[in-house]
Amino acid sequence: MVGIFGCVLKDGNAAPVIYSALKRLEYRGYDSAGEATTHKNKLFVKKDKGRIDEIHTRHDLNDLPGRIGIGHVRWATHGAPLRENAHPHIDCNKQIAVVHNGIIENFTELKKELEDLGHIFKSKTDTEVIPHLIEENIKKGLPFIEATRETINRLEGSYAIAVVYVKEPDKIVCVQKESSLTIGVAENAAYPASDIPTFLPLTKRAVAVENQEFAIVSDGKYEIRKITDWSLVPREPKLIKWVPEKAEKLGYRHFMLKEIHDQPSSIHNTLRLQDQYLELMTAFLARTKEVFLVACGTSYHACLAASYMLSRLAFLSTHPVAASEFIEQQGRSISIDSTILAVSQSGETTDTLAAVEHARLHAATILGLTNAIGSTLTRVSRVYICPQSGPEVGVAATKTFTSQLCVLAQLALRLAKQRGKVSHTEMEWLEEKMDQIPDAVETIIQTQEEKIEQIARKYRDTEFFLFSGRGISLATALEGTLKLLETNYIPSMTFPAGEKEHGPIRLVEQGFPVVFICPRDETHKKIVNDIREMKDRGAPIIAIIEEGDEEIKALADDYIEIVKGMPEILSPILCVIPLQLFAYYMAVERELDPDRPRHLTKAVTVK
Repeated sequence: MVGIFGCVLKDGNAAPVIYSALKRLEYRGYDSAGEATTHKNKLFVKKDKGRIDEIHTRHDLNDLPGRIGIGHVRWATHGAPLRENAHPHIDCNKQIAVVHNGIIENFTELKKELEDLGHIFKSKTDTEVIPHLIEENIKKGLPFIEATRETINRLEGSYAIAVVYVKEPDKIVCVQKESSLTIGVAENAAYPASDIPTFLPLTKRAVAVENQEFAIVSDGKYEIRKITDWSLVPREPKLIKWVPEKAEKLGYRHFMLKEIHDQPSSIHNTLRLQDQYLELMTAFLARTKEVFLVACGTSYHACLAASYMLSRLAFLSTHPVAASEFIEQQGRSISIDSTILAVSQSGETTDTLAAVEHARLHAATILGLTNAIGSTLTRVSRVYICPQSGPEVGVAATKTFTSQLCVLAQLALRLAKQRGKVSHTEMEWLEEKMDQIPDAVETIIQTQEEKIEQIARKYRDTEFFLFSGRGISLATALEGTLKLLETNYIPSMTFPAGEKEHGPIRLVEQGFPVVFICPRDETHKKIVNDIREMKDRGAPIIAIIEEGDEEIKALADDYIEIVKGMPEILSPILCVIPLQLFAYYMAVERELDPDRPRHLTKAVTVK
């Protein structure tokens, strides 16, 4: 799994187009890549493990002939990252090639059945059963399209699949189930792909292939049908407003740094969301009896912060739950009275979608917050909101996190207003402060970045960090820990400052740094005492403080200042910026690539 791309040209060579598109898929993280083209009733395949440029150097991917082809970048889920496990996969007769994003859950049974029929497998992947099943169906006399359709009916799991067949060399057949697939449409070309940015330099017209739909793609044309009843689906392309430059570094050393610097703009755009969507989601939240905030990783930390926002402002008790634990922890309690607010950067995170599907089957109301319009989450949600952060290339989420927080804060404010839990004067003050956030973030970046780089240089050889905060700042501390873990692989731990006596303080000794999140809220006095205790045990203190906090300045070994005067509920949006920059510059100092952390992908589409 990871990402697929197809190319059907009326004229010209498809291979260079596929190669360039696969380069634009690199941000997802991958261990191998490959291409297949058809030409003069023959199939040509080149693939290998490693980075795309390395594979190209070894095999010259552009040398593949033909105007039609498919490509894939893979992250191992079945089978080690080896050449034979790389996509595309082919049938015994070398006439069918398949690329696939997702998981075939019943591949073991299918593989055994096919092997009993004489099929020879070359890989350890689940994907390879697909071309062999199509081959077997063609042997039975079925036409290519019908053979593919029959194959799909045998598959259990999730998939976005693209298939080419040498005896029908004018088309690519694509199928989608619970895995994103979009077709870029140009005048004399078409590009089925898992990611819209892969074809943005080629066309800005795109049509979504939705769940359990089958697409037949030719040069500049497409036909979409329902898998179930084969009914034709009329769907016009939409204009994509992203520009290709949005997927470039724009002069920054890494995408992660560029996207940290993008945040004033992305937050500003998110604060301009249309009222009707915010009001509609607020209406659902207002009438529910219980709300579960469900997400993974960074998005879960946004949900944790939101639980404080909703409780403090709207007096709404919510339950932030890690999506991977939702079914086991809350599954039996879900009913028609439950509301699930699912948060996912990609809208395709497997655990989050599994939790959503379970809740749907129990008649719960599903609300979605995702950065990907057209993703599965948007299609299954009663109401969804897309933060206006734009495409995010860096694997470690930065601007998508702050945009999520801005949406959740706006929902909390609107719900508080609707419930009458906040005075008119306070509401005006909160809304005014919300509008100031983009400028405040810009100020933090401009005034603190150089200092943060120096602090990272000072601590680059540190082998362990503790992060701590109280109240809503615990969510910020968790996100700071995750950013350091993701980009630097440094063992790190987060603990609520009030829990220090229950284990964490036993770890602290001379030279053992503790990062404290210290906005000037009602927890400030307690945080000062927490810092003193750690300081007394020899811990170097790194503090995120508000401007002018002389008390903590005097205690801290190093401090980073945020703009003062922001409300407590908005503090995570500001306090996380120094933590993102710290993680970034630590990675640079340690000569690591923050854009491509090992063992991580942008969209976690497997369990």
